[in-house]
Amino acid sequence: MDEATGDGILLRIYLGESDRVGHRPLWEELLMRAREAGLGGATVMRGVAGFGQSSVIHTTKIMRLSQDLPMVVEIVDSADKIEAFRPTVEALVHKGLVTAEHVDIWVYRGRPAADG
Repeated sequence: MDEATGDGILLRIYLGESDRVGHRPLWEELLMRAREAGLGGATVMRGVAGFGQSSVIHTTKIMRLSQDLPMVVEIVDSADKIEAFRPTVEALVHKGLVTAEHVDIWVYRGRPAADG
């Protein structure tokens, strides 16, 4: 998706910081798999607070320091590339929420790869 604009899909994956695949954090596994799949890019964000289906609030507040903060993985690419990545997401995400929405990509310009 180099220098691309136009229609795309934003894949958003909500999970917990403690979710794992083997010894690796799930967010990191998703990030690595997205890169291996040649997707346009991915961003991982750590939330300061949140709750999911269990309604248990996870927060960074000192009095309730959580070991399972909310994490969000966002990936944007063309619909066909996101759809091709779907089996990977379904195989890895056993709890959490996955959404996809159509987006209008205004600007996407790659940077030269950093050496080393």
